[in-house]
Amino acid sequence: MTIKRYGAEGGTGTGGQKLPFSRAVEAGGWLRVSGQTPMTEGEVVEGGIVEQTRLAFDNCLAIMHEAGYGVEDVVHVTAVLTDARYFSSFNKVFAEIFGDHPPARICSVQDLVVDCKVEVDVSCYRADRA
Repeated sequence: MTIKRYGAEGGTGTGGQKLPFSRAVEAGGWLRVSGQTPMTEGEVVEGGIVEQTRLAFDNCLAIMHEAGYGVEDVVHVTAVLTDARYFSSFNKVFAEIFGDHPPARICSVQDLVVDCKVEVDVSCYRADRA
């Protein structure tokens, strides 16, 4: 089994800091996408929970598509919200994104190290790549 790393050279985080992890790692048909926040070019995009959730998932989807995976390949999502009151709005965006392909999920409320409202990661699987 080989391991392929996407973005292992390190991305850019807030304040231009170099990030010490891969955007995603693929092995044995699995793709694990690192937690994504509502950032563009290393900076958090302001907005409410709906806008921030869409952008965080868009960032995951872009990495997935780069690796050859689609929304139908997502088997699990981990979501962190900074306020429990965001849960209903987050769920609406989640349902829009996954539609007929709802993955398993955990959603918790925690502080984030980045000043935003949401962070999500995804785990994907494709048997043809195992």
